[in-house]
Amino acid sequence: MHDAARRQAAACLAEAFETGNPLAALPDSVVPDNVAEGDELAALMLDELGLVSCGTRLALAMDGVRLAGPMLEGRLLPSGASLPLAVSRHAQVTAALVAVLAEALPEKGQGLPAFAAVHPAIDVTGSRFLDPPTSLGLLAADLCGLGHVAAGRGGTLPASSVAVTLAAAGRRPRGTTVDLQAALALAVEAARQSGGLPAGAVLVVTGLSPVVRPEAGLTLAASFAGLGRARLGFA
Repeated sequence: MHDAARRQAAACLAEAFETGNPLAALPDSVVPDNVAEGDELAALMLDELGLVSCGTRLALAMDGVRLAGPMLEGRLLPSGASLPLAVSRHAQVTAALVAVLAEALPEKGQGLPAFAAVHPAIDVTGSRFLDPPTSLGLLAADLCGLGHVAAGRGGTLPASSVAVTLAAAGRRPRGTTVDLQAALALAVEAARQSGGLPAGAVLVVTGLSPVVRPEAGLTLAASFAGLGRARLGFA
């Protein structure tokens, strides 16, 4: 894909992001062939919009593949917020974890860094396309499905696996056992592969519960045993 074609594709994505009007599709000549090309388009789109990533979001993509994309500060919400369904096309919701780096994360290194806080969260996917992306390259260009992330009160990362649930507020289903340290380790490795992150940046790991498809009027609560909760309503 030559530079002019990449800029054209990035401009189309930027317009869809800014206006909320979905793209029917990208022209065949500018569809990314792989994840690397998709990442380049995503970076060009953010440059077109003048937006800077505040961290790395590790998303659960098709066929169980995890893709790392940028997290944007404007897409972080407080627990208890209400989100219009119209702003998250093809929305799917999972429990998530948000970790704030207490120190810089270098490109090379091993183990988990120090975290200033770890937050229970709810991740909502979104899309800039009229129809969901059908390839990993397109999904990467679409910011790995970034919609919004609602984060609860911060705490300390549990040392052992915990039960995680995502359900309508007031319900208490049996949770899924999740090793949060292992989940964060995947996000840390993805961030390192992308060149590292400064102190204060965030790591987001999605897909920590079965998927819920939201409906208007629904309020969801994500519960992490020993850590806390996050809530998000849909209008």
